[in-house]
Amino acid sequence: QVQLVESGGGLVQAGASLRLSCAASGRTFSETPMNWFRQAPGQEREFVATISWSGGVTYYADSVKGRFTISRDNAKNTVYLQMNSLKREDTAVYYCAADCRGGGKCDYWGQGTQVTVSS
Repeated sequence: QVQLVESGGGLVQAGASLRLSCAASGRTFSETPMNWFRQAPGQEREFVATISWSGGVTYYADSVKGRFTISRDNAKNTVYLQMNSLKREDTAVYYCAADCRGGGKCDYWGQGTQVTVSS
């Protein structure tokens, strides 16, 4: 059974950093792009970042560009999201996802990890 399990969320003050992890099991994702999405209360889920299978290509939402960094360790079947200079508007549940197509349609989703940024 394929599972994506996120960890690393928490409550931090504005300006702080967090690193999220997403551990995959059940199959290897080393040859597929991996993605992070987030959903704030009362809002739709939105794309945050994606990384190619090799890690050589990354792409970010404008709202996080320059502050967040996505990376992966294929030997550990794990993808990371380093979040720096956090803002209140980054407060959301963060999800990792795999086998995604356009429009945020993905075959595999994690359960999400809560990130709360206080001012």
